[in-house]
Amino acid sequence: MEKVFFVGAGPGDPELLTMKGHRVIGSADVIIYAGSLVNPKVLDHRKESAEIHNSAKLTLETVIQLIKKAVDEGKQVARVHTGDPSLYGAIQEQMDLLDGYKIPYEVIPGVSSFMAAAAALKRELTLPDVTQTVILTRLEGRTPVPEKEALKELASHQASMAIFLSVHMMEGVVEQLLESYPEDTPIAVVQRASWPDEKMVIGTLKDIAKKVQEANITKTAQILVGRFLNTEYERSKLYDPTFSHEYREATK
Repeated sequence: MEKVFFVGAGPGDPELLTMKGHRVIGSADVIIYAGSLVNPKVLDHRKESAEIHNSAKLTLETVIQLIKKAVDEGKQVARVHTGDPSLYGAIQEQMDLLDGYKIPYEVIPGVSSFMAAAAALKRELTLPDVTQTVILTRLEGRTPVPEKEALKELASHQASMAIFLSVHMMEGVVEQLLESYPEDTPIAVVQRASWPDEKMVIGTLKDIAKKVQEANITKTAQILVGRFLNTEYERSKLYDPTFSHEYREATK
């Protein structure tokens, strides 16, 4: 029986697709991809005979039936998701149904948009003496969020934070963050990170909502917030000449 591959297509730039993901897409007989969220150039090297489906218009049940039909016919399936499929990819429900049909599958990780956004901003999310924690979350919208994971609760940790799927509710994001962060906290919004039309807005909690509105950013954007964006920090111990470890003796 052919295996189904859940492939992380990365944030947009086709060169950020993993080598394994590239190989699987290139050999797949059936490709089901997540609509406009996946850069079509990621599929440019597919086989001419490959059958292509845009899942944006499909239900879960339809996707699974397409996969089952292909597997029954001895075809290899690539289920292509944006970013990394383990983050807001809705793959667990697909895998559970495939388990019911005893269809084998494998997950190929991808570069997430929060990583691409940090790269675009040329910032490190974890700085010594600033924060060693990154919180990945979203603001509650049509999809609920557990009460203990409300944005205002998570903000109390003062860690670096990457907020997905929430830029269309920017004022609400700011309102909840201000429950714990001061209004001069730096915040950045990166739309379509790594795409040719990437756009970024940088500000503070005091002015970011207005800047985002003026930039007309309403979707497909990553929100990064925290002192890592603009602060002093201590050097890493890893490359400090006075710090010994397994591979290097400290110098006096």
